[in-house]
Amino acid sequence: MTHLFKGAGVALITPFKNDLSIDFNALETLVEEQIKGGMDYLVALGTTAETPTLTADEQKEVISCIKSKVNKRVPVMLGLGGNDPYKVIKTINDTDFDGIDGILSVTPYYNRPAQAGLIEHYKLIANACPVPVVLYNVPSRTGVNMESTTSVAIAKACPNVIAVKEASGESSQVAKMVKHGPDHFAVISGDDVLALPIIAVGGIGVISVIANALPKQLSDLIHFALDGKYNEARELHLKLVDLFKLLFREGNPAGIKALMEILGQANSNVRLPLFEASAELRKDLEDELKRIL
Repeated sequence: MTHLFKGAGVALITPFKNDLSIDFNALETLVEEQIKGGMDYLVALGTTAETPTLTADEQKEVISCIKSKVNKRVPVMLGLGGNDPYKVIKTINDTDFDGIDGILSVTPYYNRPAQAGLIEHYKLIANACPVPVVLYNVPSRTGVNMESTTSVAIAKACPNVIAVKEASGESSQVAKMVKHGPDHFAVISGDDVLALPIIAVGGIGVISVIANALPKQLSDLIHFALDGKYNEARELHLKLVDLFKLLFREGNPAGIKALMEILGQANSNVRLPLFEASAELRKDLEDELKRIL
């Protein structure tokens, strides 16, 4: 079975002008460059998009811009989650899913539910959602880890839960989901640095941050790995591994936006409470780019 979100996905940034309004021209350019660079699908309004700082109207405008530019050439996944399932369901009911191929729904944050609560949370969302659902486990941000048995239980109960974006860093958790998950359920890496090892144990790809700046390099790495060309994939992984880590030293998306500004692709503006990358980080990014490009 060919999975809808197999391969290289990108968690799109939201470009801002100097007055911190959204730069829609830059967003359209970014979308086009991602498709040209080999991205298999795009993720709108994820963490990297600074979604918590976008107003409801801005979020609708961003979605509309991305859908229009993509024009159904590649699948689009929409970040749509929260810590109250009933609010998430209301948002689902208010969303135009034309041009949206799936949602990425993060585990509830701050209220830190038990595993049983996570199962019921996602059952409600999955039953209300008209498109496939990808779970998102990122305990470093949410304060709760969704265990492998929980993800598998949700997938078995909900046929439209087709994958998990796994960013726990727990390799055994990934292996258990690959081993015990139903046939329709897959594991997607939530970290660039873990994409290769996750694919090696049966994952189907990555939702990438670095692809915003280097789509072709990231796409090549993922497709080499998926094609079993591990020598080529390992070479690219080792080439990029220090850059993967640098991007998160001062938070995401400050690092990737700084990298894109250095490359002349976008400016580095972020909205508070995030802060632009320091001069020290920019210097390290510049030095690493000189080494690898």
